[in-house]
Amino acid sequence: MEFLGTAQTASYYGPKKACGCRALPLAVRAPVIQECYQPYYLPGYRYLHSWRPSLFYKVSRAHTCQDEGATSHSSLRPPTILPALRSALFCRYSPHDWDQSNQQQIRGAEASRLWAGRLMGDSTRLMQDKDQLTQQMQEGACRNLGQRLSDVGFWKSELSYELERLLSENRSVDTVKRRLECAADEANCPLQVALECLYHREKRIGIDLVHDNVEKNLIQEVDLIKCCQEQMRKLAQRIDIQMRDNRDAQHALEKDLEDKSSAQFIDEKCLDLRNTSDCIAFFHGMEKVDSTISVPETWAKFSNDNIKHSQNMRANSIRLREEGENLFETLSDQMWRQFTNTNLAFNARISEVTDVKSKLQTQLAKTLQEIFQAEDTIMLLERSIMAKECPLKVAQTRLECRSRRPNVELCRDTPQFKLVNEVFTIDDTLQTLKLRLRETQHMLQLLVMTKGRLEHELAVKANTLCIDKEKCMRMRKTFPSTPRLVGYT
Repeated sequence: MEFLGTAQTASYYGPKKACGCRALPLAVRAPVIQECYQPYYLPGYRYLHSWRPSLFYKVSRAHTCQDEGATSHSSLRPPTILPALRSALFCRYSPHDWDQSNQQQIRGAEASRLWAGRLMGDSTRLMQDKDQLTQQMQEGACRNLGQRLSDVGFWKSELSYELERLLSENRSVDTVKRRLECAADEANCPLQVALECLYHREKRIGIDLVHDNVEKNLIQEVDLIKCCQEQMRKLAQRIDIQMRDNRDAQHALEKDLEDKSSAQFIDEKCLDLRNTSDCIAFFHGMEKVDSTISVPETWAKFSNDNIKHSQNMRANSIRLREEGENLFETLSDQMWRQFTNTNLAFNARISEVTDVKSKLQTQLAKTLQEIFQAEDTIMLLERSIMAKECPLKVAQTRLECRSRRPNVELCRDTPQFKLVNEVFTIDDTLQTLKLRLRETQHMLQLLVMTKGRLEHELAVKANTLCIDKEKCMRMRKTFPSTPRLVGYT
């Protein structure tokens, strides 16, 4: 079939070389390109088709070559279509395909426009919903931060109040500890006095070195003071241990309070942040990092445990402090009572020794008087004996002279009898006087010995009185007052 008398306006019109031309290739589908991009779909639109139209394109190329041996046709007559090109005309689309393609383009454009309108409306509603959700979440975060700040402020006030009470209790129990130490040191003075009294009383002489009530009371006083010192030092050690526990509780409260202050500062800074703040920035991945180590229950329990531990430590400190006050009252009363009993024993012993000394002095005076009388008696007896010697000599001389009478004149007459009786009587008198003289001299010796013993006893009593009255009681005139015994200086 030839098309004659038709204007040839095709691109292939013109002189061509005679060459073997191949037919145009058949129309093929456009290659499908798969993209890695996954579009965002709104709910309900996930399985809709893409907005891109599905069109098929015919691709054809005509390969022509110039015929070297052909001649140019006249411009007055269109050339006849070559048979080689005739088959290519049947490869073009038909009008029906063209109409379908246009309708498909129009329908695709309308679907795309409708889909775009829906998408823009959904996008607007989505943005409004997300803006509202974001604002609500931000407001909720602010409310949560405010509530958290309120909770932190509450526990911070509780910790501050408990820390203040614990510090006050630490000061009070430290004062009691210092008072115990001062009272234990203050008890050294009466203890030294009691020991010196015992040491001085060891210098008593003879029978006065007796284990009397004074010595018993002094030993009890020494034992009581040492026992009181030991009790006060032990209580001071217990208070020192308790103070270390209190410092541990104080450190826990201070650390918790410091952490609460830091957390409060951070949360206040977070609460003050706004969308227009300058210090905000992106920190990608922070929502995936979980660096928390507690939950609200354990967080509150931690502070509550610290407060309870501090309250237990304060309760123990209060018990120790009350025990210290009771110990002060009890020990000071016991020491004062024992000091008074010892002084009463001293006074009673001094009174006894003074009474015995006065009696000994009375006996010594009487003994001295007896000695004086015995000496006078001895002197009188000696004089009497000497006075009897002359009459005895006279009587014996008369008897001797009468014994020289001659013969019968030696008569036992009355004078002879009287002279003999006189001699016997004077001699018996002398013997009696001498015996009485010896007895009197012996009695004088006894009196002198008694006088020596009495003087020795008086010296012993004077030494005892000097020790008890002058040395011991002079030291015991003063005793630490009750405020000093309970640790006040």
